[in-house]
Amino acid sequence: MTGPESMTPRYARLLPSILLVTMLLAGSVAHAQYFRQSSYWKTQRQELSLGFGISNFLGELGGRNQIGSPFLWDLELSQTRPAAHFDYRYYVAQRLALRARATYGVMAGNDNLTTEPFRQNRNLSFKSDIYEGSLVIEVHPYKEELGHYHSLRGVQGEKSSRIGLYAFAGIAAFYFDPKAQFENQYVRLKPLGTEGQGLPGGPAEYSNIALGIPVGVGVRKALSKNMSLGLEIQYTKTFTDYIDDVSTEYYDNDLIRAANGDQAAFLADPSLDLPGLFGDPTAAGQQRGDSSDLDAYLFMKFQIHYKLTKYKSSGKKYRTRIRRQKIVF
Repeated sequence: MTGPESMTPRYARLLPSILLVTMLLAGSVAHAQYFRQSSYWKTQRQELSLGFGISNFLGELGGRNQIGSPFLWDLELSQTRPAAHFDYRYYVAQRLALRARATYGVMAGNDNLTTEPFRQNRNLSFKSDIYEGSLVIEVHPYKEELGHYHSLRGVQGEKSSRIGLYAFAGIAAFYFDPKAQFENQYVRLKPLGTEGQGLPGGPAEYSNIALGIPVGVGVRKALSKNMSLGLEIQYTKTFTDYIDDVSTEYYDNDLIRAANGDQAAFLADPSLDLPGLFGDPTAAGQQRGDSSDLDAYLFMKFQIHYKLTKYKSSGKKYRTRIRRQKIVF
């Protein structure tokens, strides 16, 4: 008959085997966790996005019923126009990405939308297409994900967030070409020298290409492992004051007419001569714009994002393991 004393050595001999199996299982779980946390994001570090939405201009023309309203306080909602973009995103780290984007938008402004006397009397208007190329850095403190916070298949626990949040800032270059309506057609304003550009004592001609600093925030919602929807707001502060062709002072209108014709003279000063204004607010040397307050514009767009999955191995076993993975860290 075998007693308890004789069974103890048998279990003692099994102890190393039990410890070995436990260590192997723990190592397997740890490897799964490490794989998901430090490596899995690299299989989806490239992404393409399309965006469609609206644009709005922040400059001298139009705006609120007062002079010199700063930042968003001068936003004229009735001048909202369409915008669209296409971009490529590359995650250099799990929560840090570089984004290259091409954007098209329309800017517009009109003094007849305000009741502020001097702006209304000025009676200037414009529209311009904007073609922007930008490179920004995105920080994703919260990323949209699917699945559960576990490394064991089939375990139901706390779900990961389907909502992501990010912020960005960078540099942009854009092309613009302001136009105004004259006799039922749009006329390019730059060649007309409406502020005396290129004439004696007038300012230098401005460039149609300028730089800007785009900043903004966005939210994303996961639909699947590869696709998500988003909403983004971008504010771009530019280094030009001529998106609307208005920046400095009125130039002698007779000299503009002599140099560039009646069309140029009218578009330089289409003022309404409203009663009750002090002096002649559109005489040569009077303020036409504010060169110290550079132009800016806004984009708000809905987006669709698609992740380009790249497998580290062409082996069928590896690809199947990735596709079947349900757990996200």
